[in-house]
Amino acid sequence: MMTNASQITQAGLSSLVEDLRQAGIQVIGPARVTDGAVEYQRLADLSGWTPGVQPRRSLKEWFLPVTEPLFRYRKQGPRVLVEELAPPDAPRVVLGAYPCDAAALPILDAVMGWDYRDDPWFARREATVILSQVCPGGDASCFCTDVGIAPDSAAGADLRMCPIESGWRVQVETGKGEAFLQQWSRHFQPANGSKNPLPPAGPPRSEAPRANPERVRAWIETHFEDPFWQEVALRCHGCGGCAAVCPTCHCFDIVDEPENPVQGARRRNWDTCQTALFTRHASGHNPREDQCGRCRQRVNHKFAIYPARFGRILCTGCGRCARTCPSGQDITEILARIDQWAAGPGGA
Repeated sequence: MMTNASQITQAGLSSLVEDLRQAGIQVIGPARVTDGAVEYQRLADLSGWTPGVQPRRSLKEWFLPVTEPLFRYRKQGPRVLVEELAPPDAPRVVLGAYPCDAAALPILDAVMGWDYRDDPWFARREATVILSQVCPGGDASCFCTDVGIAPDSAAGADLRMCPIESGWRVQVETGKGEAFLQQWSRHFQPANGSKNPLPPAGPPRSEAPRANPERVRAWIETHFEDPFWQEVALRCHGCGGCAAVCPTCHCFDIVDEPENPVQGARRRNWDTCQTALFTRHASGHNPREDQCGRCRQRVNHKFAIYPARFGRILCTGCGRCARTCPSGQDITEILARIDQWAAGPGGA
């Protein structure tokens, strides 16, 4: 049974971080970096912690690194010796994950444990406790409510934090979160019922979604060759910036990288369906030979293919892709236009 809500003061939170670090537990949270932006960083203390600003990049890279070795190899005469690497299971705590980032983790669990269990991914998942924060309010690029998430979503969180006058109210969401709260209970106090969580700040959100996911999916599945995809592709540079900041894009390449004539490593590196090399065969043939096919694939995968296979939209509405795109491509505009056609008489 889950415990009642607790609360923690800012001073208590600071001492919690110090005790976690003394226990050898890595603490990760949003913090300012040298160019002034906020990123998820390792925290030595709370001096740079910035819980009220969405990090520029998502939490994904702490579970699926940009690059990581899967195993090492060494040549010994005619033989090749393989050194297996232990799964990364060092204990970690994420302090102040945004709801759109926390929600992405269980979405990706489905594909990471589908036809093959991705041991590095699940080792990191099992070793990490997620304390999410209630979102203080987004901007015009945010659309989490359109994809079934909300600023106060508990999806993917073990504990959920909401600011109150005296610090933070903390709600248990999973058994892992309850165990964490019990282990570090000296830093927490029972929640004061008179101090309700503060409501999310920021601009009011529209009650009406900009697009209906089911209508969008139905239109995509029946309009593979629609001229609309050519129009979308005109603005796309194929840079892959959208995938780099996305909490749910998970494509990768695997390559053997020699370090000297006799040894090296097999590495997994991030990749994206938005570049021409992603689907180019050794023969030179490319089934997605133009940017039209690649743009279509991104939208198709997130809003039709993935939901059909796993029952979940491959998007959490964080809005990072729109903020990052050098040409101003906005996925909400694409979805709204599709939805308008799908809802009209006879569709497009």
